[in-house]
Amino acid sequence: MREELQDNVRRLMNFMAFARSFFKRNNPFKALIISLVSSLKEMLTIRQKLKMAKYRVNYHKHQLYKMENLIAESNEHTFLKGKNLNETR
Repeated sequence: MREELQDNVRRLMNFMAFARSFFKRNNPFKALIISLVSSLKEMLTIRQKLKMAKYRVNYHKHQLYKMENLIAESNEHTFLKGKNLNETR
């Protein structure tokens, strides 16, 4: 009976040592703080990212418009007038 109790206590102490070393390597509180800080940073910079995305979309629309105009100028099908790309070329 006494040996069983000692074995169980030894196993418990061994498990506690493994658990302590695991939490030293993978600190869940540190991971939580890091994720919270990164989430706050994302929330604070979302407006700036939205502005940049809108700028990129408008820039690419403008480039597409210029390209369609150039295609329409050199196209024998003038009814397109640059609104649609001539995909047969």
